[in-house]
Amino acid sequence: MTVKPRLLLVYPATHKLGWVKRFQLPSLSLKQVAAATPPEWEVLLADEVQEEIDFDGDYDLVGITAMTHQAVRAYRIADRFRARGVPVVLGGIHPTVLPDEAIKHADSVVLGEAEPVWAALLHDLQQGQLQPFYQVLPEGDQLSIPWSRHDFLAPRKYLTTRTLQASRGCPYNCPFCTVTPHFGRTFRYREPEDVLAELRSFKPGLMVFLDDNILGDPERAKPILRGMAGMGLKWGGQANLRFAEDPELVRLLAASGCVGIFVGLESVDGEYANLPKTAGKTSQADLIKRVRDTGVVVEASVIFGFDDHDAGVFERTVRYLENCAASLPTFHILTPYPGTALFSQFQQEGRLLHTDWQRYDHGQVVYQPKQMSPERLYNGWVQARQEAYRWPAIAGRVMQSPGKGVNLLYNLLRRGGIYGREEKTT
Repeated sequence: MTVKPRLLLVYPATHKLGWVKRFQLPSLSLKQVAAATPPEWEVLLADEVQEEIDFDGDYDLVGITAMTHQAVRAYRIADRFRARGVPVVLGGIHPTVLPDEAIKHADSVVLGEAEPVWAALLHDLQQGQLQPFYQVLPEGDQLSIPWSRHDFLAPRKYLTTRTLQASRGCPYNCPFCTVTPHFGRTFRYREPEDVLAELRSFKPGLMVFLDDNILGDPERAKPILRGMAGMGLKWGGQANLRFAEDPELVRLLAASGCVGIFVGLESVDGEYANLPKTAGKTSQADLIKRVRDTGVVVEASVIFGFDDHDAGVFERTVRYLENCAASLPTFHILTPYPGTALFSQFQQEGRLLHTDWQRYDHGQVVYQPKQMSPERLYNGWVQARQEAYRWPAIAGRVMQSPGKGVNLLYNLLRRGGIYGREEKTT
């Protein structure tokens, strides 16, 4: 019997999550790599959020994905396997934007999307001709990718294993985001019937779209939403709040089985409150109410630390979100990720405090803010989160929502995460 070559895919963890790990999703990027792997390979997964890595296992190749906050851990894992003579491929957004750093810890680096190059990479490996870098740049407005694999995952470990992407890319080119420069300057969608066929392969229940903006192109999203009605799927995703300017799209969203949508407000005042994706004819409060009144949970996200933010931004933001009555608010500290225009700006201005990638995680201050100290920014973020998740604040949001049970669950999960991490990290 022919022994299959073995591929180990690794998702690095930077800290222990405790009970919260039961509400995590498996890495979609690794599911896509598994889907692009020829059937003659055996594919295994080591998700450090859930389990220990078997560093002594027999593998022909190890593939590791890394966001910026995972990079240091990813490099340590890679170094251990390479010390044993096991070849390692690194991919994900951090190796994509810093390939010369990543290649010091790998035999090869995949820049950008893995699906178009993965079969060729594996062929080169078996022929002893592995190249240091592989990349195919995105083109056009069509996205063609294989259905993500989830048969090698343990369903009991995750909130759900039913995740997919219907689109990639973004035209907005926000200075703090890596999507536009590296995944296309337009919304690239899969054919609606291909997405719907994959969705039909799921059992009824919870699934999640992991698109950066599932509703970015409304006319291309509508056929997907129409086709989902009656499938028995309950789903969540991420979108630009401006989709709610279109009442038909709001109706289709609710009818498709959506239970929750994450929207980025970015900032409640100043320059970043008027980005192309956040400015429009209707107020944000009215748009949030329009979606929330259908029973869909609206998670409104804001970022603290832009250059036009002073020390009063925290109070203003909390009060603004109270008035908007979003189902739940989410607060982040501005993070200048490598590969973004913001990183380049702060680097040129000498405002980066360090490049300890483990601390580039939206919850720590890694640069010098313009109108306050790093300590004030961090403490303001902590206080805003605590204020927004006091019991009276939660009760006020829940009582205004038609889907009270789902809304309450969302808020309790957020509160649990917030009150479990308040150490000072700047």
